Formats: sequence, C-alpha cells, structure tokens
Amino acid sequence: MRLWNSYVNTLILSSQYNPPRFIELLVLTLAIAMLIIATLVPEEPYLVVGLSFVVGSSISILVQEAMSITDHTHPA
Repeated sequence: MRLWNSYVNTLILSSQYNPPRFIELLVLTLAIAMLIIATLVPEEPYLVVGLSFVVGSSISILVQEAMSITDHTHPA
C-alpha cells in the first residue's frame, strides 16, 4: 500500500511541477497501451490511434524543446 501511495504522490508532484511533461507522459502511456492492444487485437483503429498519439506527443516534445533552447540562448 505504501508503494502505491508513493507512486500517487510522485504523479501528483510531477503534474504540479511540470504539467506539459505530465500530459506528454500520459499521452505516451496511452499510446503504448493502444499499440499493445493493436498487437493483441489486429484491428486498424487501435494502431491508428496509438500511432497518432506517438506522433502528437513527439511533436509536442520537439516544440517544447525548441522553445526552451531559444529561451536560454544569450547574446554574446
């Protein structure tokens, strides 16, 4: 029970500290679940939704990293 409490507290803290990263983690977790379902149940919608989650989350991470790089550059 303490282990689950630790996991829940970690999720709550990470969602408060950096909400965009938490949403990206949530979307990637859903993508993994959808792709696992797509391997077990060979239907196309699960694969399409899982891959769209992966692409969307990847683009979100790339945009966020690109924005953070431009924020931290200082003119010489």
